[in-house]
Amino acid sequence: MRFLFLKLPALATRTLFYLAVFLSPVLGIWLASSLVAYVNGPKLLTVFSGILLFPLVPILWDMRGRKKRKERGILTWGDRIVLRTLVLNLAFLFLLLALRPQASFLALSTRGDWFLDGMYGPEAELARKGLFTAARGLEGLYLKFHDNPFDQYADTTQVRPQPAPQPRPTGQAGQGKGWPWTDVGLHPAVVNMPASAETSIESVAQYIASQEKDPLLRVKALHDYVADRIAYDAPNYFAGIYPPQDAETVFQRRVAVCAGYAKLLEALGQAIGEEIVYLTGDARTSTSDLEGQLHAWNAAKVNGQWYLIDPTWDSGSVDRASGFKKGYKTDYLFPPPEVMGISHFPKEESWQLRSQPISRGEFLRQPMMKAQFFAEGMKLVAPMRSQTDTNQTAVIQLQNPNQRWILSSYALKGAAQAEHCTDGATQGPQITCPLPTAGTYEVSLFSGDEQYGDFGYVGQVEFNRR
Repeated sequence: MRFLFLKLPALATRTLFYLAVFLSPVLGIWLASSLVAYVNGPKLLTVFSGILLFPLVPILWDMRGRKKRKERGILTWGDRIVLRTLVLNLAFLFLLLALRPQASFLALSTRGDWFLDGMYGPEAELARKGLFTAARGLEGLYLKFHDNPFDQYADTTQVRPQPAPQPRPTGQAGQGKGWPWTDVGLHPAVVNMPASAETSIESVAQYIASQEKDPLLRVKALHDYVADRIAYDAPNYFAGIYPPQDAETVFQRRVAVCAGYAKLLEALGQAIGEEIVYLTGDARTSTSDLEGQLHAWNAAKVNGQWYLIDPTWDSGSVDRASGFKKGYKTDYLFPPPEVMGISHFPKEESWQLRSQPISRGEFLRQPMMKAQFFAEGMKLVAPMRSQTDTNQTAVIQLQNPNQRWILSSYALKGAAQAEHCTDGATQGPQITCPLPTAGTYEVSLFSGDEQYGDFGYVGQVEFNRR
C-alpha cells in the first residue's frame, strides 16, 4: 500500500505529460483549422500542417539528430518522438497565439465548430457548447490587445446603478411614443429651439425640460438634439486621431466621434436630473467588420426602467470616400436589448440589459442585422450564424409578416462591386442567391415600402462558397 502511495505522484505526472502530448496537436489543429475556416482558406492546408506537426517533422528531426547521438542513449525512440511532438506543437500554438491573438479568438469563437456543420441534435449541441466554452478561455488574451480609448471618459467616481431588466413596452404605429418609432421626426422642442437657448449645455437642457413634461419624450428630445446638432468627425476618425471628447468641447465645436455624442447626451441629462449614463464597448456594422469597432453609447433610466440609446448611429452615416452624411433616425433610441445586442456589446455585462446576458462569442456569431430589420417586423429564420458555408447557393429564410419588399445583392468580401441576387424585389420568405465561384461573399438585404421604390440597407450575412 505504501509502495503504491509513493508511486501515485509519478503516475499523475506521467499522465499529465501524456495528456499534454495528446492535447497539444489536437489544440494546434483545432486552432489552425478554425483560422482556415474563418478566412475561407483551403482545408488541405490544415491537413498538411497536422501531418507536419505529427508525425512527419518529429521523425525528420529525430533522423537528423541520429548521427550526433551516442550509440546508447537514455531516451528511447518513442520517448524522443513524444518529446519532440510536444515541443513542436507547443511552439506552433505559442506562435499562432502570439502573432494572431485577436484573429485566433475570433476564429475559435465563430468557426471553432466548423467540423460540426450540418450536424444537429443534443450531442452536436453539447459538443458546440464545449468548443465555444473552450474558445472563451482566449478572451483574456484578446482583450489585452483591445483597449478602448473612449474608456478614459467614463466617470469612475460615480457609482453606477445596476440595471434591472424588465418587460419592455413598445410603441404602436403612429402613436409616436416608444420603439419602433413610426413616422416620427425631430422633437418640436429641438426644431423650434431659439438661438438664445443654445448658449450652454444647461440652457439647452432646461429649455427642453420646459417644453416636454413626458419623461420618455423628454429623453427623446435630448437624444434628438445631440443626433441633430452634432456632426460626426469623419476625417479624424479615419485618421485614428481623437480630439477631446468631453461634453463642453463637443458642444462648442459641434463635431465629435461616438464618445463625444455620448458624453454630451450624458451631460444634458445631468443638467436636468435625468439619469443618463455613458457606456463603452464594441459595435459592429457589417460582417466585414465582425470584430467590431471600439465604441461609446448611452443608457437612460425612465420611469424606473433602463433603455439603451446610441445618438451617434442615429445622426447619419459615414464612409471613407464621402465622409459624414447627416440623416436623423430613431433606430437606436430605446430598442429592445436583444435588438441592440446584435450590434452593440458593452464592456460591462450588466449593461446588456438582458435577463440572460450573452458572451462575446455569442455576440460575434449573430448574423449582422440592423435595428430597422426588426423594427419593420421581420425575423431571420436561417442562417443563424454570421458566417455560413455553402456548396454553391446562399439561401436566406425570413419571416416577413408586413410584406416588405426585399432586394438582395452579393459581393466578394472586400469588393466594391455588388450583383443582384434576383431580377427584382420579393416579398417571399426565402431569398436565393447563386454564388458564381469559390470565395467569401457578403449577401446584403435591402427593404422598401414599394416594389420599385426606395430601399434601405437592413442587414448582411456572410457565406463561404467552397
